Amino acid sequence: MSAVYEGREVWFLVGSQDLYGEETLRQVAEQSQHVVEVLNRSGDIPAKIVWKPVLKDSEAIRKCIIDANSRDEVLGVIAWMHTFSPAKMWISGLNVLAKPMLHLNTQDNVDLPWDTIDFDFMNLNQSAHGDREFAYIVSRMRIARETVIGHVEHDDVRQRISNWVRACAGWAATHNLNLVRFGDNMRNVAVTEGDKTEAEKVFGVSVNTWGINDLVEVVDAVSDEDIDAVVAEYEEIYDVVPELRKGGDRHDSLRYAAREEIGMRRFLEDRDAMAFTDTFEDLGGLRQLPGIAAQRLMADGYGFGAEGDWKTAVLVRAVKAMSEGLPGGASLMEDYTYNLTPGSELILGAHMLEICPSLTSSKPRAEIHPLGIGGKEDPVRLVFHTDPGEGLLVSLADMGTRFRMTANVVDVVEPPAKMPNLPVAHAVWKPRPSLQTSAECWLQSGGAHHTVLTNAIGLPVFRIFAELAATELIVIDENTTVSGFMNELHWNQAYYHLARGL
Repeated sequence: MSAVYEGREVWFLVGSQDLYGEETLRQVAEQSQHVVEVLNRSGDIPAKIVWKPVLKDSEAIRKCIIDANSRDEVLGVIAWMHTFSPAKMWISGLNVLAKPMLHLNTQDNVDLPWDTIDFDFMNLNQSAHGDREFAYIVSRMRIARETVIGHVEHDDVRQRISNWVRACAGWAATHNLNLVRFGDNMRNVAVTEGDKTEAEKVFGVSVNTWGINDLVEVVDAVSDEDIDAVVAEYEEIYDVVPELRKGGDRHDSLRYAAREEIGMRRFLEDRDAMAFTDTFEDLGGLRQLPGIAAQRLMADGYGFGAEGDWKTAVLVRAVKAMSEGLPGGASLMEDYTYNLTPGSELILGAHMLEICPSLTSSKPRAEIHPLGIGGKEDPVRLVFHTDPGEGLLVSLADMGTRFRMTANVVDVVEPPAKMPNLPVAHAVWKPRPSLQTSAECWLQSGGAHHTVLTNAIGLPVFRIFAELAATELIVIDENTTVSGFMNELHWNQAYYHLARGL
């Protein structure tokens, strides 16, 4: 599996016009190349910024944008009007733009040379002027974009550009995503359902189902030699309980868990799929509900949703792409139960088995326990606490007329007491602004009970991703009030109805 950002590019488009003459245009080219050099040299931007020759007329702009559209390696384009670039020149190109765009309002110099400034300097360094002309036509054409103002030597500017690039990577990941559903949704559950055709239209993901016994055939064909290698890896990198180790009385269960992982990985690779679902109600000839298999596949960047929840699998995959290379991780999560002690209100989140070990820096423990649902053998799973720190929970729900992402900023904490009898990986968090406000707003929003929990990226990246998808994002954070949140829900209902059209 290749890295998300390997070979990926962001094109840097610089606007000007022939009016300024060769000397000025030479300086525009040199200064814009210097801006690109600063961005690439910083190491803050996860994809390579590629400078393109200065754009001076409508046909060159159109051809450049068509070229960007046709290249899978291009995540998006950054546009900067170094001088004044009459915006009517950009209309034909912007009409065909199919890549995300960031509008960078910057300049080569940080300080103005107050004692020497003349009109030649003004004529060359007029992005404060030229970028307003460009922004007008982009706004008039109703083209969504990220707008960043400031000098690229400044950390906050590079951080915002990096956030945008990461959101573009998530966008590209869903638009090249094949998702395998092993069986169907858990029966009679509402929120895991959804319009798969609309999801392909909005997010670009192709969601399809295979019978569970198609997977069983691949799992059964896994060789003992391949199982030996994966089991050895388990015993090297995890704290495997003695009963599962070689010579232990339940070692065969560990070997079967490895068989499932190898088979699932091969099945997904053969279909160029980077996301999947399963359900305990449809296991066919599988002996265990996949636990450690789902956990390790998520750790390798796959999206996963339990009980057939393909929307959460899409979201997990998007976050995996957006957060690649950052400390922390992302996983399927589920709000399970509350601690309602006044002043110490907390939420305990977990799932039956499948929480990704990227959420912890500790060494997970491989254990086996009964699962009182599904009617199969006891499954193997990794058990750990999620690392404390700031986190973000996001769900994706089909509201009938649109998709809605509901997000809550949380503070993950160490469990206030040991939980020796809890046999699953888990997280404990204090939701912002409080459990009562958070839960009330989440319920009013209709947010799903399955989420992605990430401690690698935050709201800024998700806001950009939602803009790229033209998808509703409603946020619960330290500034949220119930009345304000309810107003936003009402406003959004009207806005998205009008924006969708007749």
